Amino acid sequence: MSALIESVAVVGAGTMGNGIAQVFATSGSRVLLVDAAEAALERGVGAIEKSLGRLVKKEKISAADAAAALARISKSTSLTDLSDQELVVEAIVEKLEVKAAVFSELDQRARPDAILASNTSSISITEIAARTQRADKVIGMHFMNPVPLMTLVEVIRGHETSDATTDKVVACSRALGKEPVPANDYPGFVSNRILMPMINEAVFCLMDGVATREGIDTVMKLGMNHPMGPLTLADLIGLDVCLDILEVLHRGLGDDKYRPCPLLRRMVAAGRLGRKSGKGFYDYG
Repeated sequence: MSALIESVAVVGAGTMGNGIAQVFATSGSRVLLVDAAEAALERGVGAIEKSLGRLVKKEKISAADAAAALARISKSTSLTDLSDQELVVEAIVEKLEVKAAVFSELDQRARPDAILASNTSSISITEIAARTQRADKVIGMHFMNPVPLMTLVEVIRGHETSDATTDKVVACSRALGKEPVPANDYPGFVSNRILMPMINEAVFCLMDGVATREGIDTVMKLGMNHPMGPLTLADLIGLDVCLDILEVLHRGLGDDKYRPCPLLRRMVAAGRLGRKSGKGFYDYG
């Protein structure tokens, strides 16, 4: 029997949400993409269409397969349209109170045996699951950006997540062509517990005048063989997202080595969020 899940809902049509929807649809799943804002849904589907077009141009998929994937995606501005989905993947803002409210509603709207997954990059799956009546069916499914190209999925078990839920999500991830890595529910999991202190230290180096932004990035690219420097990567992730994750790490682990750099805080306050705002450590005008 195929490990692919036939019917999936993705909540949140932003960069991560539309990427997750694309991967499921390309693999053959029927996808309901949900976002409270109609404009966000239109942008999300437009981004999927452009991404599929690039893959066709590079001859990674055929035009017919791209059209079929698009045809598998439907849209909604309401969680009341959830019905037969076996899996719901949440990909909204990285704020516990917002995610908790959504999961509480998903618990009421989704079918009783549905798995509820969060694409959170740092927030406790256990805390999210506690807002539902199905903690054994709540799990972390942390995709990497850009979702269609990156193969890693961190699969995070909350305190009550069952073996059956974990096994199904691991198998589903493999059916999507991804490489799942199980992790336990601690702040930042594996990826961001290691990555964010590096980015934060790069921002401290810039603030302290150790080197220029280009110099810092070049050292990590040429000296450590990283595909992009930490400041460029921070701009890609979003400086507000980096700050949110560092605050989760600092609060959750209680160690000042995760204290967000004051320069990072100042840039977020100024609205310099990286690529998505047109300006971060670099300008993208």
